[in-house]
Amino acid sequence: MSDRIYNVLFLCTGNSARSILAESILAKDGAGRFNAFSAGSFPKGEVHPMALSVLEGLGFPHTGFRSKSWDEFSGSDAPPIDFIFTVCDNAAGETCPIWPGHPMTAHWGIEDPAAVEGDGQREAFTQALRFLRRRIDLFLALPIAALDEMTLKSRLKAIGQEAGATSGAAQ
Repeated sequence: MSDRIYNVLFLCTGNSARSILAESILAKDGAGRFNAFSAGSFPKGEVHPMALSVLEGLGFPHTGFRSKSWDEFSGSDAPPIDFIFTVCDNAAGETCPIWPGHPMTAHWGIEDPAAVEGDGQREAFTQALRFLRRRIDLFLALPIAALDEMTLKSRLKAIGQEAGATSGAAQ
């Protein structure tokens, strides 16, 4: 078993909901094995309050998050990223920066819970968290150090096609 700690970046357009949920899940469930980060191509500048509320209610880290640009992770002073997962179809289709070290990437798109307004919003965020947690659980179970690059890419892609995948997840 490897003692290496992997850096994982979750990307979404606004970095206010899905990518924040994923960052929090991995920060808790992958603690000691993974460092979790999130960013957006066009960050909204604030984290959606319902994301923080759902995280808190389910016992996940919910403080210290901020909506930030993916530019923070593409410079020479950024932590070296090993994996990048896009969690929204818009971010998956955008031209990404050149990431130092050429991290492994996959698309794990799910519907935007922030698009739901009114009474169903909490359930939409809870459902998004469940879909993301399933993907992250599968990722955490992978014997990363023992897999060749092609097999790892294939498994990461398959994870993105789990329940709740958006149509763009087949990319």
